[in-house]
Amino acid sequence: MNTKKILGTLLAAVLGGLVAVFVYALIVDNGPQAVVNPQPKPESVRFANLPSTFSSDQFDFTYAAENTVHAVVNVKTETERSGYRNPLYEFFYGDQAPQQQQPVVGIGSGVIISPDGYIVTNNHVIEGSNTISITLNDNRQFDAKLVGTDPSTDIALLKIDSDKPFPYITWGNSDDLKLGQWVLAVGNPFNLTSTVTAGIVSAKGRNLGILKGKYRIESFIQTDAALNPGNSGGALVNTDGQLVGINSAIISPSGGYAGNSFAIPVTIVKKVVDDLKKYGEVQRAFLGVTIQDVTAELAKKNDLDILEGVYVSGLSEDGAAEKAGIKSGDVITAINGDKVGSSAELQEQISKYRPGDKVTVAVNRDNKKKQFEVELRNMQGTTGVVKTDVTTAALGATFEKVSKEEMNRLGIDHGVKVAKVGPGKLREAGIKDNFIITTINNKPVNNADDINNMLEGFSGGVYIEGVYPNGVIAYYAFGM
Repeated sequence: MNTKKILGTLLAAVLGGLVAVFVYALIVDNGPQAVVNPQPKPESVRFANLPSTFSSDQFDFTYAAENTVHAVVNVKTETERSGYRNPLYEFFYGDQAPQQQQPVVGIGSGVIISPDGYIVTNNHVIEGSNTISITLNDNRQFDAKLVGTDPSTDIALLKIDSDKPFPYITWGNSDDLKLGQWVLAVGNPFNLTSTVTAGIVSAKGRNLGILKGKYRIESFIQTDAALNPGNSGGALVNTDGQLVGINSAIISPSGGYAGNSFAIPVTIVKKVVDDLKKYGEVQRAFLGVTIQDVTAELAKKNDLDILEGVYVSGLSEDGAAEKAGIKSGDVITAINGDKVGSSAELQEQISKYRPGDKVTVAVNRDNKKKQFEVELRNMQGTTGVVKTDVTTAALGATFEKVSKEEMNRLGIDHGVKVAKVGPGKLREAGIKDNFIITTINNKPVNNADDINNMLEGFSGGVYIEGVYPNGVIAYYAFGM
């Protein structure tokens, strides 16, 4: 009896379970079901592929390319060079007949910066050329006029003319560029027109030491956008299509692209262009200091508590900085609030201004912060505008003030230094850089204005007396 009860109970339990399964299958399983999404544990290691939802719009350079490629031009130059003469042949067989001069062709790039046809390129692209021709992206060709050059920054300004406005690139601001920001290089590498490459800003304020001259300004933007021969003078633009630099140089053991490219910041370019258009030459402002970068060794030697800025190791006599109260041993940290961390960055900031402009210079002196208002000066030591007149243009030279220290060392009490000799009367006469002119036609010379006043409208022989920095006295004569 007990056995029957137990078996009956088990049978009822089994039947109840089967009924429950049957009911679930009919009712519950066919109805709406709740979905549970468990939160995955964060992974510390991920694959480096892009997800399927990645949008390429954030790396889309088509707008910048389309809006700049038509304003970047091909610059072709021709320079006449005499044929080769064989001195060994002439020794045995006499003088050879003069050979026909062979034109040397150069290729570079340029950027149209205004609808009326002003073009910026590198000075080294057009230097020494007899003719300059421009080819636009639509294959139109023009003869270009050289407006002016500035070898100290490697900038040249050209002009072409047409009845119709030209496509051009608007100015950007290179000061706003940040490391890692995308930029595009537009130019004509290997004479392949309308070439666009992309890269990022790798560094700013690079001083490469490739430009010549005592007053050279180098503060290059370094990128990894591919440049090759022919890219010089082309555009470096941001992703908005604005001009932020003029491509100028590469570091390459082979002569081709090797991963590093350098462009002149547009803040420098714009100032040079404005000066060349308005004055015919660059109005270079000088702070009147001798500087060097702050290093750990320099900081330790001079008990400096900072490892940034520019150390003032010397001052120009009666220069702008000295008159404002800046002293040797000061560390310049900012110009008008813009930080400077190297000599190149300080030069870039000062290059924005003209003689007579006033700037606020922040310095660290004896580990204390100070500020000075400095009125910048030109190379002649004044605050006026330096203009190229007919006389100085004919002489083909630039002049600068002679320091009292140098006058005392040479035993003179007046004179003006020939800072740079270019094509003109002085070079033809044999005068070299740094020659100090003391008299012209037996009259004392104190500054560049004296030279212009003496020679303006003058016709006849010019007799110049002066001395070189090594103490050698020299005399020169030429005709005007």
